[in-house]
Amino acid sequence: MKYSKAKLGRVFIVRLEHGDILHEKIEALAKKEKIQRASVIIVGGIDKTSKLVVGPEKGNASPVIPMELLVNNVHEISGTGTIFPDAKGKPVLHMHIACGRKNKTITGCVRKGVKIWYVGEVIILELLGSKAFRKIDKTTGFELLNP
Repeated sequence: MKYSKAKLGRVFIVRLEHGDILHEKIEALAKKEKIQRASVIIVGGIDKTSKLVVGPEKGNASPVIPMELLVNNVHEISGTGTIFPDAKGKPVLHMHIACGRKNKTITGCVRKGVKIWYVGEVIILELLGSKAFRKIDKTTGFELLNP
């Protein structure tokens, strides 16, 4: 385990709008407001044609080949994530959401394009005093957090 400490900075209250692409809007806000590191939570809905990353094709394979899932209808969502800069200093959102409709739930990462369905309420808690960043791991290809 590796870790570092941070302090809370600014708090942002965000309403995403119908049709917004979740990770694009949050990363654009982070760039505009100079948010380099943060904790992020969301509640709301996603529209059909949203795409989730839903796991590796083969669990122990290297390199990791992600699987995608096209969401076929509107779903309620709850999610949590982080913002940390990549090796070039760009703030990158890493967020997983649980999506429910009737009695079924799917869970996945938002990186492939999650489209908001009318309601997207986001709280961003900025983290200060940390130099944590994301760095490409050669084994997995993931941008792993380096605290």
